Amino acid sequence: MTHINTLDPGASPLDYYGFELRRYREAAGLTQKQLGSIVYCTGSLVGQIETARKLPTLQFSERADVALGTGGLLSRLLELVMRSQLPGWFQQVAELEARAVEIGTFHTHMVHGLLQTPAYAGAVLGVLDQSNLDDRTAVRLARQRIFEKAEPPVFWAIVGEAALYQEIGDTQTMREQLAHLLSFEDNPRINIQVLPFSTGAHAGLTGPFDLFRFASDPSIVYTEGYGSGHPTANPDTVKDCSLRYDHLQAAALSLKDSAELIRRVMEERYGEQRDSGGDPVA
Repeated sequence: MTHINTLDPGASPLDYYGFELRRYREAAGLTQKQLGSIVYCTGSLVGQIETARKLPTLQFSERADVALGTGGLLSRLLELVMRSQLPGWFQQVAELEARAVEIGTFHTHMVHGLLQTPAYAGAVLGVLDQSNLDDRTAVRLARQRIFEKAEPPVFWAIVGEAALYQEIGDTQTMREQLAHLLSFEDNPRINIQVLPFSTGAHAGLTGPFDLFRFASDPSIVYTEGYGSGHPTANPDTVKDCSLRYDHLQAAALSLKDSAELIRRVMEERYGEQRDSGGDPVA
């Protein structure tokens, strides 16, 4: 266990966050318990965050910023903290997501992480490993803050129809996830197309991939394996995958038809079941 008096702020973004939280708290003349009562948590939790044993949340960071007069420092640090908690091989991808002006994703069997709900993300991450699941889920969801920027990236997602039927989590989890996809219908920066079963052979049969485009840097293609990621700026690979993505977009349903299919699957497959009297079935 890291002792509070020996916490090294240079060890990691999480350690630096804890060091700064403690420094501001002590400068304000507050105990951990007193700060906890102000930001609506326990003093024990404040202590765990200060000693880098617990991840802070956005809500905690915002409340602590106000209580301690940090000028928003802790909230700004949070993005670095969360990114540092991702698997080492994936941290570069999170940086690409944060810098890109346009992102194009193609996935066949599940919804992309930037569009996942908490329950869906938890079900995905919990397969074979339930350890620290709440924190790991929070870290994944923190990547979605790129959509809250003043100039968020334009995001295109091509989702295989199979992802709508692959029941990850329970029925309620899937219903909420599909409803979440539908919530972007009127958002011109987040566009979702479904590649239907009826397409047959298509340009993405070799596997999922993501395309990142930047304001001034070369585009990057990202593919993924078990426990490893493979970003490349090789011009031939980028050109090939860009062409594949164009063909996948052409083969996929329109934005409107995609939303209609998502809505139909949500109601028919994951809709609330009722008995003959019209009451929900437990």
